[in-house]
Amino acid sequence: MDRDSSDDDADHRNLIPRNDIRDNNNLRRREDDLQSVTTTAMATNRTTGGGNNTPRSTFQIEETLSRSRNHRKNLVIVAAVSLTLLLLGVFFFLFTDTPRSSFKLDPLSVRAKESELRALYLLKQQQLALVSLLNRNSSNTIDESSLVIDNAISLSKEIEEVLLSPHRTGNSSSVSGLGTSDTSIYLCKKVDQSLSERRTIEWKPRPDKFLFAICLSGQMSNHLICLEKHMFFAALLDRVLVIPSPKFDYQYDRVIDIDRINTCLGRTVVVSFDQFKNKTARIDRFICYFSSPQPCYVDEEHVDKLKGLLGVTIGGGGKLESPWSEDIKKPSKRSSGEVVEKFKSEEGVIAIGDVFYADLERDWVMQPGGPINHKCKTLIEPSRLILLTAQRFIQTFLGKNFIALHLRRHGFLKFCNAKSPSCFYPIPQAADCISRIVERANAPVIYLSTDAAESETGLLQTLVVVDGKVVPLVKRPPRNSAEKWDSLLYRHGIEDDSQVDAMLDKTICAMSSVFIGASGSTFTEDILRLRKDWGTSSTCDEYLCRGEEPNFIAEDE
Repeated sequence: MDRDSSDDDADHRNLIPRNDIRDNNNLRRREDDLQSVTTTAMATNRTTGGGNNTPRSTFQIEETLSRSRNHRKNLVIVAAVSLTLLLLGVFFFLFTDTPRSSFKLDPLSVRAKESELRALYLLKQQQLALVSLLNRNSSNTIDESSLVIDNAISLSKEIEEVLLSPHRTGNSSSVSGLGTSDTSIYLCKKVDQSLSERRTIEWKPRPDKFLFAICLSGQMSNHLICLEKHMFFAALLDRVLVIPSPKFDYQYDRVIDIDRINTCLGRTVVVSFDQFKNKTARIDRFICYFSSPQPCYVDEEHVDKLKGLLGVTIGGGGKLESPWSEDIKKPSKRSSGEVVEKFKSEEGVIAIGDVFYADLERDWVMQPGGPINHKCKTLIEPSRLILLTAQRFIQTFLGKNFIALHLRRHGFLKFCNAKSPSCFYPIPQAADCISRIVERANAPVIYLSTDAAESETGLLQTLVVVDGKVVPLVKRPPRNSAEKWDSLLYRHGIEDDSQVDAMLDKTICAMSSVFIGASGSTFTEDILRLRKDWGTSSTCDEYLCRGEEPNFIAEDE
């Protein structure tokens, strides 16, 4: 699976809409000039008694009015030419064979769709600017300039209809004329996941055969991805999956609902470590998916923990074996048939570790809902307590339409700069990228999930500006007894658990209208998995500053 992670992974502006402002300023300046000329003329008449100077003052006023009308016509011509150039640019893009990349969440050409829809947005803004200019024409008759504007508006409407047609579904009404729905509703649509085309496998384990999951690389986000892959292994090998003990791994039952997994399949497919230990306390065979740089990604300390701390007996003298030569740094693409062939065993209990980096049936595993046939949206999701708490937080602070941003900073500078291109962006550049997405999504607020220092987030807050307004960045506040959104966590005594906090952040991000992630972070990848499985993925979802390189990169040590 194509999921990179850092070693310590803790888990423009469009100028066209401003045409109105510029035109208003121009008109105000012309009115001020006219007022100044009129005032000067009147003052001169009063000084000279109004004599022979009156005709000359009147001529000056008429000359100024004439210049004003000519200037307005010039503005109209400039606006019409600008619209024509815009339309030519749209057609050039749409009907030329330009290479287009797509975001991984949408199998179609999302970037192409976004560009087309962006063109729609620009057309709408151009229409509004032209209508505003037309309304300011105080002439009682329709002159040549008004006809030019009116024809330009009609043409942009027709092009808007043509561009919108492939983006409509069912019997949705057309967007015609001004004053109708803003085209931004078409810019960030939900992704059609094509669930009817899922390829799945039945997980019907033999009750006396177990697979002991070993997940050691990275932190909680890595472990959840590892656990998800272990489920696929267990389904392929017809085994019940044993959830690791909190003495050896994380306390999974605090962040995910283990019993719910069995409910989703209608049979017992996973058991807790305590349930497993009541039946047997041994591992008959320890098989490593990766043989190098270290077998199973397991050192002697972890083997000793299994033997001593957990009281588990390891057969075969505790020997770690691997059925093939596989390197974590260069994982080979493996098929389900190869896994069955190499890992199938008649022993009652086998342990397989660590499969986080395994590149196994990527398209099958990465599809919405995962590779296993079940009746839920996803098998691994936040616990009910965390889910409800996230909903209460959203209702309290964010509302339905919000953008979520995972801004990874701690330890990411060195990690990103080791990649090409780097994924660590200066705060001003990041703010510019974020502002463009906010403008496209038309969201009033951003939820910020970050490990960044206040000095960075404070600067970011001042720079995320759209249409002259600062867009609020909202983080979860410290506990306050006057606020009740987090009362469920408090009542169950898990409000200070760092893993619960991390899962709560993931859940809020997964429920957002649009998500901006951190490239290379497994925390982001797990959010994308949830969004894909829950059906909340948007065509505007993307990694921060996707397609851009940092405008400044520090040298190596």
